[in-house]
Amino acid sequence: MVSMWVLEWLKGIGRIFTQPLFYYGIFLALFVGWLRVKKERRHFHVRVYHSFHESKFLFISGLLPGLVLSIFMVGIGFVFPLDTLTLLSAATILLGLTLQLRLLSPAYTVGLTFFCASFLVKYEGTKSFFEKYFAGLAKTDLSALAILLGMLLFVEAWLILRNGSVATSPQLMKSKRGLFIGVHWAERLWFVPVLLPIPGEAITSLFSWWPVFSFNEQTYSFLLVPFLIGFSQRVQGMHPSDSVRLTGQRVRLLALAVSILAMAGYWYAPLAIIAVAVAFIGREWIAFYQRFQDDSQSPFFSQQKHGLVILGIIPHSPAEKMALQVGEIIVKANGIAVKTEAEFYEALQRNRAFCKLEVLDRNGEIRFVQGALYEDQHHELGLLFVQDEKKWESEAV
Repeated sequence: MVSMWVLEWLKGIGRIFTQPLFYYGIFLALFVGWLRVKKERRHFHVRVYHSFHESKFLFISGLLPGLVLSIFMVGIGFVFPLDTLTLLSAATILLGLTLQLRLLSPAYTVGLTFFCASFLVKYEGTKSFFEKYFAGLAKTDLSALAILLGMLLFVEAWLILRNGSVATSPQLMKSKRGLFIGVHWAERLWFVPVLLPIPGEAITSLFSWWPVFSFNEQTYSFLLVPFLIGFSQRVQGMHPSDSVRLTGQRVRLLALAVSILAMAGYWYAPLAIIAVAVAFIGREWIAFYQRFQDDSQSPFFSQQKHGLVILGIIPHSPAEKMALQVGEIIVKANGIAVKTEAEFYEALQRNRAFCKLEVLDRNGEIRFVQGALYEDQHHELGLLFVQDEKKWESEAV
């Protein structure tokens, strides 16, 4: 019996390569990366991160939370009809077509699936459609689906806090006052592979208590579902790491509230519906409030009177090797006070072989950075700044 379970687990893992969502996620990550590179070249005439930048987060980051969630889901015995998971994949693909990666939060993808399974399968106008194409959807245990949503929100929060602010993309935009300011875009796609029991003809329960949520036939197989979770956030009023961390903490609180309601929904069904509604409204409120809070603050990346703010750093450049950080302010270069990009590079040319910078870090403390320069490298330090309007217009022409 145990050998049959192991064999079915292996088959379930292999089935991930037969799912369109797996390949769709790869294509979407590559396409989003291509669009980002085009924006970076338009703003700075240079690519900041390569086109595969989003793809490097796609697989590795979600493995650990996927393993933990798989153990939880299999252990407690949640069983989902295959049609429910198929509809969830379709909802993910549909929302992904908007290219708004934040809409790939479980609050929206699982929430939309829950809405179909709880309401549209019973509504006369859509009932025949779902009976024809998603016949098994009506067998969905709504409490189990709501609990899955709560757990996936915990995973989303963990992923946001872990690498949501790593290497965000710098860009330029005009403020309400018509001045150029810098912004950062955090865009992520993560695959979270979760092993789920589905109705089948392969195995039966190992224990008398398994599964808690079951079907009449009492036989099961496994499917490794590649849940695709997305995240996007524009930051202009705070440092990207601070803003993204704050969003992750808010999503974590939302996940806690949704999970409590969903688990209570096992005993009182209407609470499962409330849990999904809270997830959808709460996630939308988090996105709205973050944007409102960000817009109400003074631009973090703007021209300063006391120095030059570092908007971006190109990977593997001399600036990265000198340990300069995004958000720091260059006060002096080679002993000369600088306030504009032109003044900065003029100061560097005073000493073509050596670069010494006086930098104001995020804690408001002055530190000194220095490094050797090679021929013509003073133009290739790999630093990106907020350009003034005249420079932008001349380069655009």
